[in-house]
Amino acid sequence: MARQEQVLVLEPQHELKFRGPFTDVVTATLKLTNPTDRNVCFKVKTTAPRRYCVRPNSGIIEPGTSINVSVMLQPFDYDPNEKSKHKFMVQSMLAPRDMTDMEGVWKEAKPEELMDSKLRCSFEMPLENDKTTEHSVLPKSSSASLDDGEVKKIMEECKHLQMEVQRLREENKQIREDDGLRKRKVTPLAASHSSTMMTMSKDEGLSTRVLALCLLFFVIGAIIGKLVL
Repeated sequence: MARQEQVLVLEPQHELKFRGPFTDVVTATLKLTNPTDRNVCFKVKTTAPRRYCVRPNSGIIEPGTSINVSVMLQPFDYDPNEKSKHKFMVQSMLAPRDMTDMEGVWKEAKPEELMDSKLRCSFEMPLENDKTTEHSVLPKSSSASLDDGEVKKIMEECKHLQMEVQRLREENKQIREDDGLRKRKVTPLAASHSSTMMTMSKDEGLSTRVLALCLLFFVIGAIIGKLVL
């Protein structure tokens, strides 16, 4: 009996592309969509398990939902003359309604219940023009983000400076008000002090005159007393 046709919708359908350079991990994304009204179990297998890391490599996709599978190619020495022979297979089956153990379901599954799709792998190196474009675009975007950060920082500093200027203005206003009040207090005090000094001077002058008159009267009285005797 022929196997069932794959019910999952794969994106991409036939080929996983990995774009270099391959000096670091390169990731391709495989999207699996379940258009049915049943839960679907899936597994992702590869002919080169040591070269790839697949997350998740198995699971259940609920009706009408999708899942993204990350296929991570490990770093390697790329040879442009070597064509990739690596392949992936997405295996699936309708989940039993009373399923409790997914691994057990896979072991007990009948061949006619299994569905599969195969994808090949391809490696690509960026062209020189692409490299130039990437180098020219990336610094620009990074500088733009830096400019945005600098602008935000400058705006915050300007706001802080404006608040500081306002605070200094308030302090300056308060100082001028206090200084005016102090002057108003000092002026009457100075006038009072001046009038007091003038009064004291007048009193001192008057006292001197009184003493002089008293002394004069004393001398005159002494002379008269001698003449009478």
